[in-house]
Amino acid sequence: MTREDRLALLGDEVRGGAWADLGAGAGAFTFALAERIGPEGRVYSVDRDQRALRQLRDQLDRTKPDAGGAWPAVQTLAADYTAPLPLHDLDGILLANTLHYQRDPCAVVSRLCRMVRPGGRILVVEYDVERSNPWVPYPLPSRSFNAFAECVGLIRPRLIAVRPSAYHGRAYSAVAEVREAPAP
Repeated sequence: MTREDRLALLGDEVRGGAWADLGAGAGAFTFALAERIGPEGRVYSVDRDQRALRQLRDQLDRTKPDAGGAWPAVQTLAADYTAPLPLHDLDGILLANTLHYQRDPCAVVSRLCRMVRPGGRILVVEYDVERSNPWVPYPLPSRSFNAFAECVGLIRPRLIAVRPSAYHGRAYSAVAEVREAPAP
């Protein structure tokens, strides 16, 4: 997937503020998120793989955004995003190609919503497949996104974009908003 594909999948939903890229790996979507947010924002790149996060940090140190200027503050955090994280008051969370590993994505994202301010966004990028396979054990196809958003308690779900995928036909992105601060 190209840089342009990743930016298109984020659409215009990301502008400034503080966002977390959960399950970030080496940061392909962290870079797109950072580019969309701009130098005044903040990105938390979270993954269990410390080596991948070091690669991300090294690449950030070596490159500048395509538009010139500077990256926003990017903080890497080696952690499992399904466990409690020390993040709060986020403007949004990006879950790119990671929810298909979660048996119960509604439960996982419901907990994550506690880190997002009311009106903030949960942005999902997933393969648009119906059947599980070894690489996508728990698919979340685009046609199921509205039901997923409802089970989490998110509002205003909408499809952002669809792009070809070299691995599984096509990828899609969708977003929904956090209704209010969840009860502790």
